[in-house]
Amino acid sequence: MSASPLHILVIGLGSAGKRHARNLRALGCLVSGFDPRTDRQQEAADEGPLAATFGDLEAALKATAFDGFVIASPPAFHIDQIIAAGACGCWILCEKPLSIDSESCRRLEAAGARVLLGYTYRWWPPVAEFRRRLQDGDIGAVRHIRFVMSAHLADWHPWERYQDFFMANKEQGGGALLDESHFIDLLLWFAGKPQSVMASVDKISDLDISADDNVDVIASFSGGMKANLHLDLIGRPHQRHIIAVGETGTLMWSYEENAVKLSRTGELKWEDQIFTCERNDMFMGAASELLELIRGTRTAPSCSLADGIAALEVVDACRQSSASGQTIRLAS
Repeated sequence: MSASPLHILVIGLGSAGKRHARNLRALGCLVSGFDPRTDRQQEAADEGPLAATFGDLEAALKATAFDGFVIASPPAFHIDQIIAAGACGCWILCEKPLSIDSESCRRLEAAGARVLLGYTYRWWPPVAEFRRRLQDGDIGAVRHIRFVMSAHLADWHPWERYQDFFMANKEQGGGALLDESHFIDLLLWFAGKPQSVMASVDKISDLDISADDNVDVIASFSGGMKANLHLDLIGRPHQRHIIAVGETGTLMWSYEENAVKLSRTGELKWEDQIFTCERNDMFMGAASELLELIRGTRTAPSCSLADGIAALEVVDACRQSSASGQTIRLAS
């Protein structure tokens, strides 16, 4: 007799939550959904069958014994929802970032929640290959890494006003620094925690938002390695790439080309490794790992609470640097 399908509650039924619901159904799960907005409940139900929908999280958590959870709400709500959902001891896949700052994460220390954090580029095959090749020494000792994410906010969700998207709202956890802390997580994943950061975190465009839309960071590491991060919500065409410069060559990941590229000459010539994966594959990777954790076939998450807190400590240091105009050292 086959086992009963796992029943997962998706908390937050915006764009990310609906994606998670689709993916979990595709993986054979029974899915229910919570969102305070009835229109989003209906939109999610129209996309595919939901076992139940709820407008009150406390009622949802009392309604049945779920096997696991996905939290896909704005970051300002993550900590309270992790604590509430985690009380049953089940695994939670939480969208990044973990919260709006590292201080708020201290409430999780006593909660004992089991969390897989959704910094989804970790499940993107070209990025994983880029990291592997760095670690294997394909370009020798790495001296400098540049991260670029530039994408106009109005293009992200063309079906809604960008002003209504949580990304526009500082209080809900929007803005380039927090939302695109994907790239801070990748920096930590590639190179570990920097010794110090110097950052500018600003609102410089005509976008009708309260959050930051332009971030520039210089990170310094022991041994002399440097990293630059540029994140903005203004750019067209959209660009996402990472370039690592080593003693024997340069390695590049390009989202738009879906490629990892290597050059060892002074000319603009690249050896291209082209991938055929699609964007949803990274989200499917995270969802599949959640199910492995629930079933016990995996014992530890590949992106943990500690990883999420470490990224937020860098976020906090960037904010402090921007406010003070000074370089901020990070605790080792």
